[in-house]
Amino acid sequence: MKFDGETTKQILLKGNYVSEEDLNKALKHAKEHGSTVEGYLLQNDILNKDLLGQAYAEYFGVPYADLNSNQPSLELIQKISEEVAKKFRIVLFKEEKKSVTITTDDPKQEGIKEAISKLFPRTRITLAYSLPEDIDTVFLQYQKPLETRFAKIIEGASRVAPSILTEIFEDAILYEASDIHFEPQRKHVVVRFRVDGVLLLAGKIPREYYENILNRIKVQSGLRIDEHFTSQDGSMRYETTDNKIFDLRTSIVPTVEGEKVVLRILSAYVQGFGLGDIGLSAESQGLLMNAAKKPFGMILVTGPTGSGKTTTLYSVLRLLNRPEVNITTIEDPVEYKLVGVNQIQVNQQTKLTFARGLRSIVRQDPDIILVGEIRDHETAEIGVNAALTGHLLLSTFHSNDAATAVPRLLDMGIEPFLLASTLEVLIAQRLVRKICDNCRYSVTMTSKQIAEKYKDAKGYFSGNKNTLYAGKGCNVCGHTGYDGRIGIFEFIKVTPEMQELILTNPSSPEINALARSQGTLSLFEDGVLKVKSGATTLEELFRVAPPPATVQKMSKAKKKSSKKSKK
Repeated sequence: MKFDGETTKQILLKGNYVSEEDLNKALKHAKEHGSTVEGYLLQNDILNKDLLGQAYAEYFGVPYADLNSNQPSLELIQKISEEVAKKFRIVLFKEEKKSVTITTDDPKQEGIKEAISKLFPRTRITLAYSLPEDIDTVFLQYQKPLETRFAKIIEGASRVAPSILTEIFEDAILYEASDIHFEPQRKHVVVRFRVDGVLLLAGKIPREYYENILNRIKVQSGLRIDEHFTSQDGSMRYETTDNKIFDLRTSIVPTVEGEKVVLRILSAYVQGFGLGDIGLSAESQGLLMNAAKKPFGMILVTGPTGSGKTTTLYSVLRLLNRPEVNITTIEDPVEYKLVGVNQIQVNQQTKLTFARGLRSIVRQDPDIILVGEIRDHETAEIGVNAALTGHLLLSTFHSNDAATAVPRLLDMGIEPFLLASTLEVLIAQRLVRKICDNCRYSVTMTSKQIAEKYKDAKGYFSGNKNTLYAGKGCNVCGHTGYDGRIGIFEFIKVTPEMQELILTNPSSPEINALARSQGTLSLFEDGVLKVKSGATTLEELFRVAPPPATVQKMSKAKKKSSKKSKK
């Protein structure tokens, strides 16, 4: 259930979560920029997700269940059928001998209590509240498990040898997984693969055989096998049966059910990708390459972890990689290896940090520098100065959108005139799953039908013949309907007008307003274009980059950037 801005304001005011002044600013911003009150408060660190969830829970008069930090096990989730769960938007959050806790994003909906009572008769039921986006994330667990060889081997074997790990690796690489999760539960260890950004069940290992597999992972990763109560990090290398080599990062943490392992596969899948392959339009490719061909300046790619930022920058590096150019990178970790590029791995044990490494790189006569991530003032300052003194600097930055990167860099202590002089282009991106080519089908819908199913999509589609696409699910895509991922992007070009604005120490809404007036498309708008082209689905787009609650039509109408009083 989603609330309008006025309702959100009253809920937050009643619980004294946010001042009336901040809420009025949020409402004004939401009306002017087609955003939400919650989005403004979260983006500007006035409120966090937990407090927002707690406020809504108090409004409904129920406890708050944080699904983001405490997602229930797969066994719990699947005790409620997918049909019932999605109809009433409910999740089994906790189960005890004579009681259960059920969470939903709409505790007041008609028929919900009766439906839960039928599912859990003679059981004390506690109804809780969770945020809609967290409910949607849990619903992904209802997807069919992947068909893996190792799961079939385990089903037919009387005893599981540690060598089953090889089969798990081969299956993960076959599905082009980015991560392998080993999750201990009471009777089994659940193995899940993250494929195209979503965790999918791959199989289960009987609990009694897990210790030998765990020890093998520890030995191959150079970790202590006698340590069970602290977290450990390591790495290993795996060579496939067809002689391909993959580096894996190992992370082990103790949980109440045992040691959980996550193996990150440092992918070689996309090494041949070009800018078009990752989802950039011809116009965006031209804008990016014009900035990349300049002898100095800074290109920043923003987005959360796992949004494809490094892949985008490496796609640019491949085009710039020539014998007459000295390219040096510093990363944590080095994910892709490029012949002819000097790649440095951050190493905390030897105190080789981003800042120290960048200082050394500048003295190595580089033409192009890639910094894996700008995390602190020192790295940002050295990077900006490098871009100002004749180097092209590419880097990533954690922010929700492109416009937010500028205020955050200024807050880090970078002088506005230095930032205005060096920034060439700001890019925000997310990854959405691509519809499987093998089982794609189309359906024609009117704009009214689309708006009824996706309320916030109103205004982005028109007429009675809108062709949308989806995947039925087949063996090629593991019955998910999706195969691979593609980027959606927001580009902000640093024009002379934008440089002048940066000099005034602007807020992100001011930057966003000017960018929109100059033709910048939001992440959702770029995603809508990919939906219409048949690359992805509206459902996937709403999962990854939902639109503002108050919709602005896709237009390039000029807007005046409103000046915000400085605090």
